[in-house]
Amino acid sequence: MYWNLDLARYIADAPWPVTKDELINYANRTGAPQQVIDNLQDLPESDEMYESIDEIWPDYPTDEDFCYGDEELLT
Repeated sequence: MYWNLDLARYIADAPWPVTKDELINYANRTGAPQQVIDNLQDLPESDEMYESIDEIWPDYPTDEDFCYGDEELLT
């Protein structure tokens, strides 16, 4: 399973929490590329809910990763 920001953006706005099947349906309905569908199908079989994209891609970047607000440090 391979994720990058371009692929993750297709599921970032999913109606969390969701199951694996709901997430695959969401990705299909929103026109996500086949790579996104393949990644989601590679998730472990389970009826448990995913609370956020962080549970699918633990390295999903946050605003802090992009150093927003660093302008204050430069003064």
